Order: sequence, then structure tokens, then C-alpha cells
Amino acid sequence: MTFPVVGMVGGGQLARMTHEAGIPLGIKFKLLSDTPQDSAAQVVGDVVVGDYRDLETLRAFARGCDVITFDHEHVPTEHLRALEADGIPVRPGPDALVHAQDKGVMRARLDAIGVPCPRHRIVADPQDVAAFAAELERGGPEGPSGKGGGGRREGGFPVVLKTVRGGYDGKGVWVVGSAEEAAEPFKAGVPVLAEEKVDFVRELAANVVRSPHGQAVAYPVVESRQVDGVCDTVIAPAPGLDEDLALKAEEMALNIAKELGVVGHLAVELFQTRDGRILVNELAMRPHNSGHWSMDGAITSQFANHVRAVLDLPLGDPRPRAKWTVMANVLGGDYPDMYSAYLHCMARDPQLKIHMYGKDVKPGRKVGHVNTYGDDLDDVLERARHAAGYLRGTITE
Repeated sequence: MTFPVVGMVGGGQLARMTHEAGIPLGIKFKLLSDTPQDSAAQVVGDVVVGDYRDLETLRAFARGCDVITFDHEHVPTEHLRALEADGIPVRPGPDALVHAQDKGVMRARLDAIGVPCPRHRIVADPQDVAAFAAELERGGPEGPSGKGGGGRREGGFPVVLKTVRGGYDGKGVWVVGSAEEAAEPFKAGVPVLAEEKVDFVRELAANVVRSPHGQAVAYPVVESRQVDGVCDTVIAPAPGLDEDLALKAEEMALNIAKELGVVGHLAVELFQTRDGRILVNELAMRPHNSGHWSMDGAITSQFANHVRAVLDLPLGDPRPRAKWTVMANVLGGDYPDMYSAYLHCMARDPQLKIHMYGKDVKPGRKVGHVNTYGDDLDDVLERARHAAGYLRGTITE
């Protein structure tokens, strides 16, 4: 029997964990990595080192692959169209992936299909930002007057500015309180999206997976807690979330996946507003940090279902195994030797699941995550936070 070959563009931790999920299925992986030291390049047997921005490199890499997928959204859209024209399945395809690559395209499309978003528009310069802020103060552009952006100062500020391409983990995002503060985003020379600063009570994420033939599954909606623009903790399912609102979020994510033609995993990052609404913040068309809990907390992980989806295999059960699962990111600190901390963490909590990415430890860099699970949320949270903090070196006992 010949098992398929999945070509993964990008050698980060998402590729590493997707490869891990494919091993029990007998799926072969071929990796296009920036360097031999990248997280996934350390564990995948068939590695090509090259530049994903070069079309001929992509074409050569794709030879012998049954499908191409990604651990990031940065491959040029025109290159993906060229691969499709060559007859190579690309999943998600360029028509879908562009909505995760370009925030302006994403907002326009979500508006067209009636998905609630923060009020927004593309702005040309700092003066245009001031005009947008003034529109917010008057109750526009299109949106419920007085809703969504509490805490405004004079003139409708503060406003959130985002470069339409290239931002992640808080990069490429600015919160500005005046037109004078709005100059920096325009220096990149790419379009800038202005959005209202949403008055939210917490951030949520709805993760779904869709196959080419239209089968789709939805994971429980989770709460995602951020520190300095970086995901710190994920709680599955989101505690205290109204059942109707959770169902609405899952249905919204499934509808977005269908309308945009997504194949594979889709993460829909959401704001839960103070006035009881949910608004779409960002989209990611790949396995996502908000779904890492599923590696140990769901019957079928996001990574396993992404592999199944891009190969058009029947999807696995996304239901949780435990009442509560908590994921805490392990960030690099001042102690590069994390391995010596394993003894304490494993002895203290034999149920703890540690996932490390093979990265050099640098302050603030994501180098791994831990998962804990159980019936008592406070206990599960404390165990995850202690382990992540001890591995980083911020907790020493």
C-alpha cells in the first residue's frame, strides 16, 4: 500500500506537531524549511531547505507530494495559484488563504457574508485615521451607534491600526490615541486597516476543520488569554459561556469555513463584547495556538484533523476527553536549560503533558506548551500555570 505524501511549507512548531499527528496514520511528510535547525526540520525525515517565496523552489518541492499545506500564511498568493495550475492540490487553496493573508480582504469578505466584525475601513494616512475616529464617535461607519468601543477620548480615539499583511502575535498592530501617534504603521508601505477598539470582556476562539467534500467538525469554543499581545493561556471550554452564544460562535466559524472554501483547520478569533455580542477579530487557516489543548484534551486533535482534512479522509471526533483542559504557553526566560526543570514538573504533576518545540531559548519566545486536564477548573489552571512558570524560571518552588 502506498501512503500519501503531505508537503508542508514552513518548518515551525505547527509543522512539527502536524507531522507528529500524521505518524500513527502512516502519512509521509516532506518539509520545506527555512533552515535545518527549524523546529519541524529536526524531526521530519524528508527536508528541503529553501525559500518559500521563490516559485521554482516551491515547484521543485511539490514534486512527489500528493497535497501541499502550510504552517504559516506567508506564501505569495500568486505562487499558490501557479501550483494549482500545475495540477498540485493546495489546501487551503489561494482563494481561501488570501483571507488569512490580507486583513483588508478578510474584512470585506466577512462584511459581504454578514459576519459581525469591529467597525473598520482602510485608511490612507494619519489624517484619514482621525477622520475614521470621528466617524466612530458619530456612530459610523456602518455599525450600531455607541456600541463596541468603550473608553473613547475626544475625537473617537483610541483606534486600532493594523498592517493588512504580515502581522502576528501583536506585531503589526498599534493602538493610537491621536493622529500624531498614527504615523508609524504607514512607514511599512503597505495598506493599513483601522478598526474600532472593542470594549470586550474576553477573547474567545472557535476552531473548526473542513474537508474538500464538505464534512466539517467544530471544537468547543475556548477562552484565550493574552499577555502583551501573545497567547498565554487557553481554557477549553470557555468557562461561563452562555450555551446559545457558544453555539452561535461555532455556527459562525462553520459558515465562514464554508463560504470561504476553507480546507483544513480554521481558527476564528473572537471578541466577546461587554454588551453581549461576539465579533470576529482574526482568522487563521492552519492549526492554531488556541487549539493546542486538543492534543491531550480532545478525542481527535486539531493537528490530526488537519491532516485528515487536507487528504480528504473522514474527520475525527472533536469532543473533549475531560471536563476542563488548560493549555499554557512556555515562553523563554533567563534560564536556557529547561530540561533540568522537567524533573520537578513531572514529579509534581504526573498527569502533566509537556510539549517542547526544539527551539533555542530566548526571552519571550514560544518554546513549548503544557496541557493539564481534570474536573476542577481552579486546580487545572493552577497546575498549568505552575508548570509553564517553572519551566520558564519565573516560579522556583
